[in-house]
Amino acid sequence: MIKFFLMVNKQGQTRLSRYYEHVEINKRTVLEAEVIKNCLSRSKDQCSFIEYKDFKLVYRQYAALFVVVGINETENEMAVYELIHNFVEVLDKYFSRV
Repeated sequence: MIKFFLMVNKQGQTRLSRYYEHVEINKRTVLEAEVIKNCLSRSKDQCSFIEYKDFKLVYRQYAALFVVVGINETENEMAVYELIHNFVEVLDKYFSRV
């Protein structure tokens, strides 16, 4: 199950966030800061899957944009990785040059 969906730029600013479970606003900011720090600190050679607290993070970088999805432990990481790619392709076709 997907817990949240984030789009973040390289400066660490959240551009889009969508939560599929209730998370209080103050906890969201802390969670987003930690997730962003974990994803931005990794090199391109490292895996795009991170185990974080009681869930997993799947992220993908497109130029200056990071798309991060938080999932539970039973979700398939590769399927979510492809979901991110398909989502970005749809955005690119709709808005052009995403």
